Amino acid sequence: MNSSLTEKYNNDFNKALNIYENSYSHEYLIELLKHGSVAEKQAAALKLNSINTEDEAKIFIQNLTGCDGKIREAVSFRLKEFIPANPALFEAYSEIILDAIIDINGNICRNTIEAVKCLKNNRKFSDKFCKMLTNRTLNLIEPIKNFDFQDGKYKINKEVFKLYWYLETIYEFIECIDDKILLAILEQTKDIQEYTIREKTAKIISKLKNIEEFLQIKLELKNDINYYVRRF
Repeated sequence: MNSSLTEKYNNDFNKALNIYENSYSHEYLIELLKHGSVAEKQAAALKLNSINTEDEAKIFIQNLTGCDGKIREAVSFRLKEFIPANPALFEAYSEIILDAIIDINGNICRNTIEAVKCLKNNRKFSDKFCKMLTNRTLNLIEPIKNFDFQDGKYKINKEVFKLYWYLETIYEFIECIDDKILLAILEQTKDIQEYTIREKTAKIISKLKNIEEFLQIKLELKNDINYYVRRF
């Protein structure tokens, strides 16, 4: 590591340490989230005790995407606390949340799903969110169906990764999704070569108790060549 990078790393570390070790006002931490460095934003997200207003919620959740991974992960980690504590403040952010669910960092995906599932009983939010979720899922499926999975290209893995996390989100919001739309998704994902997608499909099906339209899919997956798919 060259000297300039070492100096920057040390400065960032010292800034973050200073925030962790000292008491700052709620307003100052929000200001750091708005205008701070990577280290300051990360530390401020972890140090905050609450999100109290619509403006604060906007500043906070805008750091969930489009910035350094350290910030995104810290914000996703705290989102699991802040959404349940004040769900109404976050109901306008379906698009940002859906982008975070397919972050390149799996921890961010997992944290975001854990946080957003607390909003599924909010009809205003869940209607809009599930429409966007299922549309994005269907748009991903078509190109993935045509992938050559022996190829192993990064693009293939990246698109499958996104579909994997959207299916996991569908599992959490299954009660809010129309059966016809769900069937249109699962009839396609059950045949995708990548077994992790068929596994998520089987997991979703396992939550649907004796709904006739889905029984054939369930039977097919119970006879899948892959154990992780069959186990559901």
